[in-house]
Amino acid sequence: MSKIGRLKRWAQRLRVEIYALYLVYKDPRVPWYARAFAAVVVAYAFSPIDLIPDPIPVLGYLDDLVIIPLGVALAIKMVPPRVLAECREEARGVEDRPVGKVAAVVVVAVWISLAALAVWLVARVL
Repeated sequence: MSKIGRLKRWAQRLRVEIYALYLVYKDPRVPWYARAFAAVVVAYAFSPIDLIPDPIPVLGYLDDLVIIPLGVALAIKMVPPRVLAECREEARGVEDRPVGKVAAVVVVAVWISLAALAVWLVARVL
């Protein structure tokens, strides 16, 4: 299989894992800290704002290629295996994943709030 084919397959598996983490977040059988971390990983994965902007050569995509898979791997370790298996199975079976417009608005609002807080703190120091 070509390198591009392997990358596409890896990206598809990662997409399924992220959707499974979304389902994990909604499952009450998962400990609260694992649900919270899964929510952060899913929010970051779907966030239009990155830690390092994508236009910066190489580094812009590095956070997407490193931070998201590491976050997914860590979140998966926190989830009980039976629940994770059920969520993965459900994630594989879903054809149309829901588009969370409300979630996108919340994520953008949180990023704007954090940016405003950072500006306020810097202005206070100066």
